Amino acid sequence: MTEKALRLGTRRSKLAMAQSGQVADAVSQVTGRPVELVEITTYGDTSREHLAQIGGTGVFVAALRDALLRGEVDFAVHSLKDLPTAQHEGLVVAAIPEREDPRDVVVARDARKLTDLPRGARIGTGAPRRMAQLNAYARTHGMEIETVPIRGNVDTRIGFVRGGELDAVVLAAAGLNRVGRIDEVTDFLSVDTVLPAPGQGALAIECAADNASLIAALAELDDPFTRAAVTAERSLLAALEAGCSAPVGALADLLADGQIVKEMRLRGVVGTTDGSTLVQLSTTGPVPETHEAALALGRELATEMLAQGAAGLMGERAQ
Repeated sequence: MTEKALRLGTRRSKLAMAQSGQVADAVSQVTGRPVELVEITTYGDTSREHLAQIGGTGVFVAALRDALLRGEVDFAVHSLKDLPTAQHEGLVVAAIPEREDPRDVVVARDARKLTDLPRGARIGTGAPRRMAQLNAYARTHGMEIETVPIRGNVDTRIGFVRGGELDAVVLAAAGLNRVGRIDEVTDFLSVDTVLPAPGQGALAIECAADNASLIAALAELDDPFTRAAVTAERSLLAALEAGCSAPVGALADLLADGQIVKEMRLRGVVGTTDGSTLVQLSTTGPVPETHEAALALGRELATEMLAQGAAGLMGERAQ
């Protein structure tokens, strides 16, 4: 007799289905059980408002978590950058698999790079974080751009460029990789130009905290380096008291000497969306061996950023 299928709760978007499908295959391999996708519509999928207006973080996650808590699904897959920083009572992130490319990318008309865009170019993005850094970059490099708030899935966003309404859009490399459209990218943005969202490119696999056997099975998919990095990034975000609609970028990466990983560097940025003011700092330390050490790394950098005036730049977040 075959074992009962595990039910994986997922959003319905093409990207969510693609990344959930990849996780389903991996979970099936480690558990030996079939995995079926259960499609769930979230408020973030149905609302046409901008993310900053509908409360930013959590809007894509709440319905999946409700289904988990009601026992309608066994586990759920989230884009980690959509997950609120506070731990949810009764649920546990059992695995954070190895991270995809965390960078942001440009899809522009005429295969242009960011630096080749025409004067006054209209660049679409839904993220205040991207707007702040793109506008700051433009200011310091003598470029004239206009950042345009947009929403919608990958098809919709790239469609604005194809249809001529925008000169370019900025998207996450990981998402385009997962839906097989990375070849449409015209420019990979260096993290020195635009720091990604905390947790960008990483997935979180969440299940009920009392399901010990499933937690143990899912833990086989966990990548400890990715977990340490995104824990530090999200700790920075939490300490700045910012949701995913706030203009905060963060990236923790590993510094290696040959094959040996020596240290972790955490970079953070917060700025006004017009790019006129940015607070950008970094810190480097030993690779965190524990969850607490990763949290401390993020908190320390946030404290330095707040001392440099970051708090005054957070006023645009959704109340």
